[in-house]
Amino acid sequence: MRIVPWPGAAAASLIISLVAGPVYRARDPEQLELNASVRASAPGSFVALNDGYTHYEIGGKAGNRVVVLAAGATVPYYIWDPTFTALTEAGFRVLRYDYYGRGYSDRPNIAYTQEMYVRQLTQLLDALKIREPVDLAGISFGGSLITSFSNRYPKRVRSLVFVDPGFREPYDVSDITGAKALWEFFTTVFDEDAWADGQLDDFLYPEKFPDWPDRYRVQLQYKGFRRAQLSEILSNANANQKDEIIRVGRHSRPVLVIWGKQDTNVPFENSNEVMKAFPRARLVAVDSAGHLPQWEQPEIVHSEWIRFLNSPTKP
Repeated sequence: MRIVPWPGAAAASLIISLVAGPVYRARDPEQLELNASVRASAPGSFVALNDGYTHYEIGGKAGNRVVVLAAGATVPYYIWDPTFTALTEAGFRVLRYDYYGRGYSDRPNIAYTQEMYVRQLTQLLDALKIREPVDLAGISFGGSLITSFSNRYPKRVRSLVFVDPGFREPYDVSDITGAKALWEFFTTVFDEDAWADGQLDDFLYPEKFPDWPDRYRVQLQYKGFRRAQLSEILSNANANQKDEIIRVGRHSRPVLVIWGKQDTNVPFENSNEVMKAFPRARLVAVDSAGHLPQWEQPEIVHSEWIRFLNSPTKP
């Protein structure tokens, strides 16, 4: 029997790359550049900020009270479709936008730190000449962002609305830090396309939202989405918002907390700690709703939200 010697590490890497390269390229959903041509045909508006173009939509009558909607970790601003409509029809000026690395916003090759997200929102408000205090809302990861923004710019925030919020706390990334190339390969080949279908887990009744994965896949076409997600993971591994939450919770501004009782992403039980941190807040527990109660129970969510915004004193 003829024995074939095992190649060295360099040769093995070359063999793997020759075999895996075509698979990687075939499986990679990120085939398009997010450029001026795409922006020209996309819905909404764009503004050039320091780190790139930000995709946004603003509706309602100019001069009316401004509500700003901060999205979740990866879903673009369409996550707020029913809320955007309900609040503009109720007479508010409503702004929603895509974070860098998501939707139609640019995917700059920078560190996706919490400070970067605060900087993007600050520059967006400044570019749109929104200088008065805003009613600031965040869903899921958006709860983390609006907390950081309020901590840094307390005078720019009139009230806070948390919808099934999540907050920064430390986590272990040692398995990724030393193997970024492997993460890139396996995510591209096995995981990235499945991220879209996984978004249905945010609903208690996913069968009612059959187009949700396809809407999500639109952003996966554009180069840089995966890189932005990796940067998000690695850049915030040591972030801890505990002190921020305490400081923001002590402020006298009105706070509303809305939570789907059947949320499996950020469990409703977490609301106990949030309410301790925000003792002046009012909790709206939404039954028959998962992580996105504004979609599954829009009448309940938006009637409570509008009542909160129209309340002359603390709700």
